[in-house]
Amino acid sequence: MSGSLPLRLFVPEPSARPGDIPDFSHLRFDPAGAVARPDPCSAESTLRHLPYALLRILDEEGKAVGDWVPDVSADVLIAGLRAMVQTRLFEDRMFRAHRQGKTSFFMKSTGEEAIGVAQAMALAPGDMCFPTYRVQGWLIARGYPMEQMIHQIYSNEKDPLKGRQLPILYSARDYGFYSLSGNVGSRFGHAVGWAMASAYKGDTRIALGYIGDGTTAEGDFHEALTFAAVYRAPVILAVTNNQWAISTFSGIAGAEHVTFAAKALAYGIPGLRVDGNDFLAVWAATEWAAARARANGGATLIEFVTYRASGHSTSDDPTKYRPADEAAHWPLGDPVVRLKAHLIGRGDWSEERHVQMEAELTEALRTAQRAADAVGTLGKSKPPLSEMFEGVFKEPDWRVIEQRRELGI
Repeated sequence: MSGSLPLRLFVPEPSARPGDIPDFSHLRFDPAGAVARPDPCSAESTLRHLPYALLRILDEEGKAVGDWVPDVSADVLIAGLRAMVQTRLFEDRMFRAHRQGKTSFFMKSTGEEAIGVAQAMALAPGDMCFPTYRVQGWLIARGYPMEQMIHQIYSNEKDPLKGRQLPILYSARDYGFYSLSGNVGSRFGHAVGWAMASAYKGDTRIALGYIGDGTTAEGDFHEALTFAAVYRAPVILAVTNNQWAISTFSGIAGAEHVTFAAKALAYGIPGLRVDGNDFLAVWAATEWAAARARANGGATLIEFVTYRASGHSTSDDPTKYRPADEAAHWPLGDPVVRLKAHLIGRGDWSEERHVQMEAELTEALRTAQRAADAVGTLGKSKPPLSEMFEGVFKEPDWRVIEQRRELGI
């Protein structure tokens, strides 16, 4: 049409690039304690304001405020702090191991530890987690042996997965940890299917699925939400919005237009937007969603607002696409520092006890790594070749038999 303006394609851009001053002014956060806690069995139609709020419990002074404060003992909170610190120390050690050539790959969850740890502790032992690669805190909180984790990262002879998974793609059924996959979106669908099966069998166990903010732009996300809503699957679907999907910022997945939690509205399920760096808020939201699922109220979508302080992986250099000091400017702080301050403020912890705990955990990690190093690191030890033929076919066909014969195994 004559006189009409030419169309222009909009391409989202992050608020700051390398060399710029970090800017999070576009994010809006409610004060701690400002969000009211509804009954978990409330009708979804009465909960539609929640995806646009931010559930926070710990205020700027480290005090727990509001009616979401969970009934959790000091001993449990200290155990949570311990698991978060252990996760961070473990990851720092394994990152250095990669730089020393002991493993081929590694990924850290620095700044996101409260999510995996709090959810592991808040859910029941029989519940199943369908993880991403930044919730190894779940395994640590549930007592998975450090040495076993290192064997898996090294892919050595004692690798519990027999060399069949990439480093950090753990699998531990006895700890409620479903096999991890690099294809992150698939875990939402698997979590929903597992939860539907649990309900179909009349079981009492529920599922938890994780994806990152970038994966919400994939079909797996929407398919899982459709099934979760239609069949009222007893599942908690968690979106870890850590602001970056590898080098792509969350705006590419639509974060600038609407919260990820608000995507629940189109499916008729509750959505919660939660401070992912607040251990108590993560616990409370998980407890609320679990209560709803166990009462046959169906699924809940939770967006955990957090920040990926480290690179995407050991193959990534975040200084190429974001300001080098951006993590220090993240307005929701550090989950470890915040829970520590809360416990000290309550009189249940101290700086001296914290330093002692770090020393104990460091020594335990050093012992576990020595044991794993003695078995062998990358290329110096590996599972027997015969393992590649096991667990593939119930009855091996002629090709497998011939291949084994050629290898003499």
